[in-house]
Amino acid sequence: QVQLVESGGGLVQAGASLTLSCVGSGRTFNSSGAGWFRQAPGREREFVAAITWNGGFTSYADSVKGRFIMTRDNAKNSVYLQMNSLKPEDAAVYFCASAGGSSAYRSRNMYPYWGQGTQVTVSS
Repeated sequence: QVQLVESGGGLVQAGASLTLSCVGSGRTFNSSGAGWFRQAPGREREFVAAITWNGGFTSYADSVKGRFIMTRDNAKNSVYLQMNSLKPEDAAVYFCASAGGSSAYRSRNMYPYWGQGTQVTVSS
């Protein structure tokens, strides 16, 4: 089992930056890929970013590419999402997820473990 706890959400103005953190517990977290997803009210949960188990490769949704950066620190059992140049359309609940394998997966179906989410609100 893997347990995930996100933090770092909040209210920011458009154009600002925010960094989300996710701490994982469980023996497979550091050997598994990880992802960030988000869900806005009335919308499906969507892929944001993913990273391989060792941080060697990352993948991003087109809507955040060039603005968001996902990293991980296995010594701290943590993954991060640095969000720059935030837009009102980035507002959502952001979820951290741990994959069933070691790659950077874009599909929700590849992630059996999820955190509770952290709210990000962006004012215009």
